Amino acid sequence: MKKSILTAAILLLTSSVAISADFKQSDNEWFKNGAAAVKARLAMQPITGKAKNVILLIADGNGVGSNYATRLYVGQQLGKMGSEHVLPQDALPNVALVKTYNTNAQTPDSAGTGTAFHTGVKTKAGVIGVDETLVRGDCSAVEGATVTDAVEFFSGMGKQIGVISTARITHATPASAYAHSADRNFESDNYLPEGCTQKDIAVQLIDAMKSGNVDIAMGGGRRHFIPSDVKGDEGKGGKRKDGKNLIEEAKAAGIQYIWDDKTFAAADWSKPVLGLFESSHMKYEADRTGEPSLAEMTEAGIKALDGSENGYFLTIEAGRVDHANHAGNAARTVTDGAAFAEAIAKAVELTDAKDTLIVVTADHEHAIAFNGYCGRGSDILGLCYDIDPAGTMHSDKPLLGKDGKPYTVVGFLNGPGSVLDETKDWTGTRPAVTQEEATDIDYVQQSLVPLSSESHSGEDVAVYARGPWAHLFNSTIEQNEIFHVMTYAATGE
Repeated sequence: MKKSILTAAILLLTSSVAISADFKQSDNEWFKNGAAAVKARLAMQPITGKAKNVILLIADGNGVGSNYATRLYVGQQLGKMGSEHVLPQDALPNVALVKTYNTNAQTPDSAGTGTAFHTGVKTKAGVIGVDETLVRGDCSAVEGATVTDAVEFFSGMGKQIGVISTARITHATPASAYAHSADRNFESDNYLPEGCTQKDIAVQLIDAMKSGNVDIAMGGGRRHFIPSDVKGDEGKGGKRKDGKNLIEEAKAAGIQYIWDDKTFAAADWSKPVLGLFESSHMKYEADRTGEPSLAEMTEAGIKALDGSENGYFLTIEAGRVDHANHAGNAARTVTDGAAFAEAIAKAVELTDAKDTLIVVTADHEHAIAFNGYCGRGSDILGLCYDIDPAGTMHSDKPLLGKDGKPYTVVGFLNGPGSVLDETKDWTGTRPAVTQEEATDIDYVQQSLVPLSSESHSGEDVAVYARGPWAHLFNSTIEQNEIFHVMTYAATGE
């Protein structure tokens, strides 16, 4: 009997992937679907031509756990139980795990991780576009530690370049595509220490646009481009102390400036575009008004760059997944995660796998956690309901802790929602929570260690890919290898 089962298994995984009669479960839907999935993978062939275009999509802080939460959320919004849903990134044919540590940090920061996949080298936490020889904050060492970044490399190939983020466009992850800085916080000159001669990050972006190295830049961060005595388009003051109005400088150089959904819709995408949609970060997707979505910016960027004879490089960040995690607010984590999924779907829809490498990843994960033995269909933002032994959907009974109180599906190991009370010498009793409270968009998940901002975690993230040489993403890789796959795909060497 064992021999016949082994023979059937070999047949299953080879030529026809037929269901052998030796399997009593051959009519089971799970069994048939599994066999069909293997058959589909057997038919896949690597694409080994050069990639004319490269699109890198990063959801900041969207590790495997955060991605799981988003999968359940999107699926449940569609009327499913959630677990069975397939996000656009889940459907990409190649995947690997990615080690995210910085050279001096077991749990990384986004400047070091962004530098890894935008330059091909790992570096210290908090620095951008430089190698690990630089001590954070040492402006005098920037020139000697500078490494070639993605914008410089791909524009040097004659490709057009786009940088898009829902965070400030000068924030760590997008800045790592085009800037070199001794500190991620040097977004405008008011943060530069006395005697520091490096250019601030906002100036570096405008310089890159003036030189033609960056064709499209869209995100938040308007305050870093205008003087402190100037009000921006929405009435908020700038940060710059040097008196420079970089927006006016950009316009004088022939770069279009857009700042809301109306100017976005009216833009002439045949010309360089600078979009600064908020004074600081763009709005969370759940709160978005008056500005384009990440999917809309992705579509505009691809269509604008697609006419380039030599192709393009486009880096896109869903920056606010990270910020919602830091706030311990799972609802906005998953709604921005859903917006990221829509951007991925748009990129897949608008491109051809034969000539466009799409790479989807995260810079790091967060201290997100999933509680208890929840039955299927438990609202990812709500309480953990018990498993129903007689059915598939969860029972109507919330699971309780030893304190007799229910708990939510999602929690955090640390953060602003700590159950410990500072006024009681960091002791406390866990508050009870209802389904209505837990599913409110503003609910802050319960956590253990009290921190003003929930932290990153050091665990692996995933990278998903489709297109030329995407099959090189396999196994468990170092984060800086992502850059090397992208450059190999584009050059063949």
